[in-house]
Amino acid sequence: MNWRDGFTIPTSNLYPFQWNWDSGFIALGHYYANPAHAMRELDSLFSGQWENGLVPHIIFHSEHEETYFPNFDFWHSNVNPGAPARPKSSGITQPAVHGFILENLLDKSPDDQDLLAFAKSLFPKIVNYHRFLYDYRDPHKEGLMFIFHPWESGRDNSPLWDESLERIQIKPGDLPAYQRLDTNIADPAERPTAEQYDRYVYLLLMGQRHRYDGPGIAEESPFLVQDDMMNAILIKSNESLIRLGKRLKLDTAELEEWQAQSMKSFKEKFWNDDLQMYTSYDLRGEKQIAMKEIGGIIPLYAGIPSQEKAAALNNHLQELHASGYYLCPSFDVQSPAFDSCRYWRGPVWPHMNWMIYHGLKQYGFQDTAQIVKADTFEIVDKYGFFEYYEPEKGLAQSLKKAYGGANFSWTASSVIDLIHNP
Repeated sequence: MNWRDGFTIPTSNLYPFQWNWDSGFIALGHYYANPAHAMRELDSLFSGQWENGLVPHIIFHSEHEETYFPNFDFWHSNVNPGAPARPKSSGITQPAVHGFILENLLDKSPDDQDLLAFAKSLFPKIVNYHRFLYDYRDPHKEGLMFIFHPWESGRDNSPLWDESLERIQIKPGDLPAYQRLDTNIADPAERPTAEQYDRYVYLLLMGQRHRYDGPGIAEESPFLVQDDMMNAILIKSNESLIRLGKRLKLDTAELEEWQAQSMKSFKEKFWNDDLQMYTSYDLRGEKQIAMKEIGGIIPLYAGIPSQEKAAALNNHLQELHASGYYLCPSFDVQSPAFDSCRYWRGPVWPHMNWMIYHGLKQYGFQDTAQIVKADTFEIVDKYGFFEYYEPEKGLAQSLKKAYGGANFSWTASSVIDLIHNP
């Protein structure tokens, strides 16, 4: 239903274009029914790559959809001379999942000549994307990239970003008139608030003034964060690309340099002893964002924690399970900011469970991994392929449906792949 002759939309109406990290996970599901579609999915995404290496978070293959804001005509990506004229795109990015997705596809069919040829053609494009993140988003050359917009994190309205966003004081006349469309399609109680959206638009326009890649972003943006999850995913994809490069007899020296610096800095900067979890770092405030949330668990998938730190993350998940929650809530259930139905402030997201499941298995926590998988299957079986799900088991029993968009592509794809991973 969501296939659009070359790419897949996340869901109709609410998200009618191609989204960056969605397409990575969606390719996993396509593989089982049609490997050619998996390759076309990624190829279509990278057709929107900019000359500087950026892979935008939205590719607007169609310029006739009118159910989404901000559309291509609000982003004005052509302020950057390296942005392609077609397809039009946004000016920010999302988690760099494509390296580990490509390795995952090739591992499924290591002798498929079409897939091998595709991997060789996509490899340098993904490397160029990583080069963008290290060249344009790491001003202190720490091996850690920053984001300047919450949408880049993939966890748009997480409480993680509240303090940074509150630095933005919007006065009358600061923003052009605009009309949100998401709250006409989905329940407003499950979406970011109007105040949050104003700040999202403010940051979009700030990035636009700097052509989306200028050094002025790091100098001006009130929101400037080194996100633990995005950096962990970048590290995971670096690792996959290094293995792929050696397998395909391609140069990996640059990747290995990035990886060494990233691993060192990540371990030094993001672990919080008090929380026993990884945290993001607020560059503008020069401090850790000391909150428990799902991004702090994803380093398991990247193989970053020591066995001791991995055990602490596993214990956190076991405590949630024992307390009556489906794994894995997207935010700290003990926090006053926790909201079990509002997007990234609490709900369960199956594609996040996919990464956590594989991370737990890598560290030998098979029991917890199976709980994560079983919980994912239970909520999807009960409610269908929704965008996100109620984490409180008691409350979930009274619901007739889950949250956000229905018939959601990466939910289906994640489930398909989990079925094939015992």
